[in-house]
Amino acid sequence: EVHLVESGGGSVQTGGSLKLSCTASGFTFEDNNMGWYRQAPGNDCELVSIANFDSSTYYTDSVKGRFTISRDNAKKTTYLQMNSLRQEDTALYYCARDPYLANFTGPCYLSRYVTDWGQGTQVTVSS
Repeated sequence: EVHLVESGGGSVQTGGSLKLSCTASGFTFEDNNMGWYRQAPGNDCELVSIANFDSSTYYTDSVKGRFTISRDNAKKTTYLQMNSLRQEDTALYYCARDPYLANFTGPCYLSRYVTDWGQGTQVTVSS
């Protein structure tokens, strides 16, 4: 059975940092692309970043230069280092296996374009 377990969310002030982690089990981690989506209330499910199995990465424009995605295949863990956080980064962040290069309408976890979803971790940025 596949499990994606996120951690590291929390509340920070504008300009602060957080590091999210997603630990995977139940599949061959090093053969899969991994990514992070986020969803704020009333908003679409937004693709944030992807760490491909070949070490290439993708970032949505709004986080370029502030967020860094990485992965440790030995630990089966994907990370998202978030710096210079803004209020608009406030959302529920989801880890995803085999992320799709698009945003989705509706709840993230209902999208069938992504193979597996984590349970989500809340990030709240306040002034």
